[in-house]
Amino acid sequence: MSMYGREDETWDRFTEVGLAFLIERARLGKVTSYTELNTTLERRTKLPAFDFEREVDRKAMGHLLGLVVDRHRPITGLMISALVHYLDANDAGPGFYALAKQLGLLPQRATSDEKLSFWISQVNGIHAYYSPRRTAAPATWHQP
Repeated sequence: MSMYGREDETWDRFTEVGLAFLIERARLGKVTSYTELNTTLERRTKLPAFDFEREVDRKAMGHLLGLVVDRHRPITGLMISALVHYLDANDAGPGFYALAKQLGLLPQRATSDEKLSFWISQVNGIHAYYSPRRTAAPATWHQP
């Protein structure tokens, strides 16, 4: 089935590569931007990047991050997409909070402070999970 003009195989590849990249960022204790993630996906997959000038491609990136969370959350219990924010911003996008509400992780009527606190806890949790100083070895994600 085609979603946002891309085939299932493309979504699978983007999910694998996107997740691997976000885990790399987590191990470094860093965050990333939608732009950097998009560029990395294009470079590593050799597939066309998303065009953020187009609404459909912005929604497609949100869909991809949802797929990444679905694949990764059973491992950590956390939303690794928290590491992705707008360029020159220090917060997650609205899709992050919508997904958190959908998953029951954030109240439907969450205040701005609750959203910010939740986002910070997710970023800190992901960084702690993948920290080299963590005593137990984290589950790893290997790109096929």
